[in-house]
Order: sequence, then C-alpha cells, then structure tokens
Amino acid sequence: MIPISVDDFDERVFNFDSVSFTYGIKYEQNKIKEYIDGLNAVKQAIYKILMTERGVFEIYDSKFGIALSDLFGKSVSYARSELPTRIENALLYDDRIKKVYDFSFPDVKEKGILSVKFFVLSVFGEEEFTLEVNI
Repeated sequence: MIPISVDDFDERVFNFDSVSFTYGIKYEQNKIKEYIDGLNAVKQAIYKILMTERGVFEIYDSKFGIALSDLFGKSVSYARSELPTRIENALLYDDRIKKVYDFSFPDVKEKGILSVKFFVLSVFGEEEFTLEVNI
C-alpha cells in the first residue's frame, strides 16, 4: 500500500538526528561485512571524514571531509598550527560528535609525515585517534 501522507510513515524513519546504524567496512579485507551502531559507527564515520579530501568527490557535499592537500609542501610548524582547527571543523559536521580536543604531535618519525593524536567525545563515548598527514 502506498502511503497517502507523511503521517502514515513510522516517525523513526524521519528521526535522522539519532541515526547511527550503518554498514560496517572491513578496510583490511576491502569488504562490507556487517552492520554496526553506536561508537563503532561514529569511529567509522570519523575515519571516512578524515580520509576524504573536502570538495573533491561529487558524491559528498562541500562540507564533508577535511582539507589537507594544501598542507603538502608547507612547514611542519604551519601544519601543526592548522591541523587542530581543520580536524575539529571536519568532525563537528557530524551531529553525533560533541567535542574534539587534547591535540598532541608525537615526534616526526618519517620526513614528510606529520602525526597528530587527539580525542573525540561523541554521544556514544570517548575515543583516541591518530591521523598522519603528508606535508
């Protein structure tokens, strides 16, 4: 039966603010294997946001992802000053993420790669992340 009005739909269909149930990507196997929810879904979203260059892929809107490509060739000190703001702006686009904080920069292990560690507080809990950026 085709619904006659929006009122005929179950209200859970339209509650996008709390949507967290999604497919689970097994990156090491290049497969979608299961469904995930809660903190695992947020962690996967964070990974996808930080691995997507903002404004490059037409499938995503212009606010999804992070702008990192312009840091290539810049100094380490400039990249360190820019990364916290860029990471925070990229991640706070997701309504489930409440705070991005406590940024630290471990020693450079390899020339041209800057590593940054930080914490993310989401509606499902707190998690530590590391991002490596080519500069």
